[in-house]
Amino acid sequence: MVTDDDTSKTPRNDSLIGNLTGYLDTRIDLVRLEIQQKASTMLVGTIHGATLATLGLLFIIFVSIFAGLALNSALDSPFWGFGIVAGVYLVLLVLVLVGVDKAAFQGLANKVLKDTIYKSDKRQA
Repeated sequence: MVTDDDTSKTPRNDSLIGNLTGYLDTRIDLVRLEIQQKASTMLVGTIHGATLATLGLLFIIFVSIFAGLALNSALDSPFWGFGIVAGVYLVLLVLVLVGVDKAAFQGLANKVLKDTIYKSDKRQA
């Protein structure tokens, strides 16, 4: 007496199901590893960027103080050097607010990030 359950339990079907299950488990593990690698890369990039930004900000602050003090000494005044440095930064701020469109920054971002997704994707499509 043969039932439908008996015919579906052939060794070939068990092997096929086992292979399919193993394949799916491997694909899930691969996706997890890719996500972990991308998260790690993003974390390192964020830390690197934050460190560079902090060091750059400190450099600009100290160079500005130096320039203000140097102008104070040259002008023989206790405050005009700092006023001139502040005026230079004000002019730069106005130029950025008025003259630079967000599209310029978007173009720069697109250029920098253009191929990062495809370069990091190791799979062949």
